[in-house]
Amino acid sequence: MNHPIEITSPQDGDVLNRNDGLESPEGLRIRVEGRSAAPKVTVNGVACTVEQDRFRCDVALTRRRQTLTAQYGETQHQIDVWWNRGSKPRYRFSVDDNIEFLKDLGTEPDRYPSLFDHWYLKFWREMHETYGTKVHLNIYYQTDGFDLTQMPAKWKEEWQASAEWLHLSFHALQDKPDRPYRNAVYTQIAHDYDLVCGHIRRFAGNEVLSTTTTTHWAECPKAAIGALRDRGIEQLVGLFEIQDGVCTTGYYHDLEQCAYCDRRGAWYDRETGLFFVRCTSVVNLLEVEEIVPFLNRRTATPHTSEMVELLIHEQYFRRELSYYQPTVMDKVRTAIRWVHERGYEPVFWSDGFLGSV
Repeated sequence: MNHPIEITSPQDGDVLNRNDGLESPEGLRIRVEGRSAAPKVTVNGVACTVEQDRFRCDVALTRRRQTLTAQYGETQHQIDVWWNRGSKPRYRFSVDDNIEFLKDLGTEPDRYPSLFDHWYLKFWREMHETYGTKVHLNIYYQTDGFDLTQMPAKWKEEWQASAEWLHLSFHALQDKPDRPYRNAVYTQIAHDYDLVCGHIRRFAGNEVLSTTTTTHWAECPKAAIGALRDRGIEQLVGLFEIQDGVCTTGYYHDLEQCAYCDRRGAWYDRETGLFFVRCTSVVNLLEVEEIVPFLNRRTATPHTSEMVELLIHEQYFRRELSYYQPTVMDKVRTAIRWVHERGYEPVFWSDGFLGSV
């Protein structure tokens, strides 16, 4: 007689660290729990304690990616989990919707002997030099009166020399219309990604490209998202917080999965082969005095405190645009000081395994 078996904790795709068990150089010992009507259950060969319809046992993870198999007779349930060995508090600062500073550089290159003669990049270099911050700029292909074909390669060596702390990647073709990838197909994402990243390689070099990005509005159907994975993207940043019963910035995930992602630093979807990284805070949505309390709330659990993604948008820096926020640089400094004072290490999510070894 077959008996249904289901592992309920951890969940398939979980990224586990020392907060989920007992870590040693040999492995991470975790508690596995589940449901079964069977009188005996093993997980990876370890006999479980079975009480009524529940089972549990402790299993050691010894590899980065490990399959957990709950079994009774011929009936089994398998999930894959990831061991984030040596995980530590770490953060990244990303900026979406970038094109205006590139327009400045591309249309008046003689004004800028160095990239960092431009006030915008000068500010981000200041954040790096003061706090060690690593900065990731997601960029558009075009805006009014400018596209990336006009971006010269005169600063290519300078981009390459700064790649240790400054990355560029694809965001979208352009800013409008809103939510361009909500119903995208594979070929649309492939075209736009190749267009943007082809020019990044030309004017800045492969060194600045990343395996991480955020699509415009953090949306993309599952059928189309493979275009990013096929082009080397491994991590996607999303805003999985549910507000007023909805989440429209969680790619193709339903409400239940968005809520789960928002309780974790990162989660892996085996169907698409992508890690989804939780955005901790969209800094431009807060007043300066709200940032610290907000970050305290958003990092209140062991599973939300380990990886911090800070996000802002270029248009809030631009005095000529209606979006401009006079306090935007103060907001950035406040958020960075918060992580810096708490010992968070600046990383890229493409460094090692999600910013750790």
